Amino acid sequence: MMPRPSIPFRSAASGVGGEIARRVGLAREPWPEDSRTPDWKLLIGELSALAEPVKRVVKAPSTRIALPRTRTPRTVILLPGFATHPVRMRYFARVLEGAGHAVKRWGQGFNWGVSSERFEAAELRLLDVCQRTGEPVVLVGWSLGGLFARELAKRNRDSVAKVITMGTPFSGSPRDNNAWRAYQLVAGHSVDSPPIEADVPAKPPVPTIALWSPRDGIVHHRAAAGRPGERDRAIALRCTHIGFSYAPESIAAVARELEAD
Repeated sequence: MMPRPSIPFRSAASGVGGEIARRVGLAREPWPEDSRTPDWKLLIGELSALAEPVKRVVKAPSTRIALPRTRTPRTVILLPGFATHPVRMRYFARVLEGAGHAVKRWGQGFNWGVSSERFEAAELRLLDVCQRTGEPVVLVGWSLGGLFARELAKRNRDSVAKVITMGTPFSGSPRDNNAWRAYQLVAGHSVDSPPIEADVPAKPPVPTIALWSPRDGIVHHRAAAGRPGERDRAIALRCTHIGFSYAPESIAAVARELEAD
């Protein structure tokens, strides 16, 4: 009887272990001394998002929002933040739909980071929605989703009417946030070396609006607001980073931008 081959199994195990070790190494990179990150008190404040579903049920009048019917219906694609699922923005979508806008998902599940495959799928989704509706689409990206939105607009100018980012770290250092280590662990690549070619701070060739908040506990507010020339306008809100996905003021701000030229 021939002996069982054991080397392939060991090689596979070694490969998995090596990949885990590589990702852990990425997550343990030293924090740059010149990086700007939100205060830890703001980070703790992000925990308030855990109570958001309960507040909406118990205190409906103060937490729900009803927008007036739009005179200019838009087609919108919502792009979720890092490690979040489109379901996290379902309430956001329902409110915009209630105002008369057509809201689409980005066509994928959880956003586990930038990859060439994930970006290509998002691009195909954009082109498909644009072709079926016969009009350019408004891209609304929360956090990492905003980086997808900006890069999609740069490559598909004729398919995008406007880009709206919410707490998106597109300006300054890619480490100007409290999430870059977790991102590198999950995504498997350095924030300095994304797997797609991108000039992150460069403004897309369409109207680009940056929503930011001084209460953001994940992304430094300057990284999300950007500098002149990196976006057309920056609008300050008073919500948490996670709150961008459900806060009434965030939804209302996006709705106003959908009405604007």
